[in-house]
Amino acid sequence: MHRVVIFGNSGSGKSTLAMARSASLGCPLLDLDTIAWEAGAETPTRRSPEASRSAIHDFVHSAESWVIEGCYADLLELAIPHATEIVFLNPGTKTCIENARQRPWEPHKYASPAAQDANLAMLIAWIRDYEQRVDEFSYTAHRRLFDGFQRRKRELQSNARQTG
Repeated sequence: MHRVVIFGNSGSGKSTLAMARSASLGCPLLDLDTIAWEAGAETPTRRSPEASRSAIHDFVHSAESWVIEGCYADLLELAIPHATEIVFLNPGTKTCIENARQRPWEPHKYASPAAQDANLAMLIAWIRDYEQRVDEFSYTAHRRLFDGFQRRKRELQSNARQTG
């Protein structure tokens, strides 16, 4: 049984590592973006806490092994008690910004590559503020999750070795 939770700043490589781990383990993957936001909303709108909690509950009980990735500490807190391992991706702001600039189109988040590109300046500003913020998306929240976990955990400060 492998239940892996991967988290970190936007652009840290969460999706890349999560897809590789999910493939190597042959298990389902949950990207928290897919349950944190209302699908098809004109403007980004967070789903109700109850809907997100229910989706996480259903996912963690749906399979013996799984991988969850995201940056939402409030949602990660619901999954972590079920995890056998956590991975905190913390490669630094410069790497996260470069990754954001190079990321391929994410059709589950944006209607078109142009829409994604139009959001890039805001995303880079968001990434830069990671260590100063104190919300559920912040370094402080992620550090608290990592430090409090008592089972297998890894903090990766480089994207160089992000494989299964």
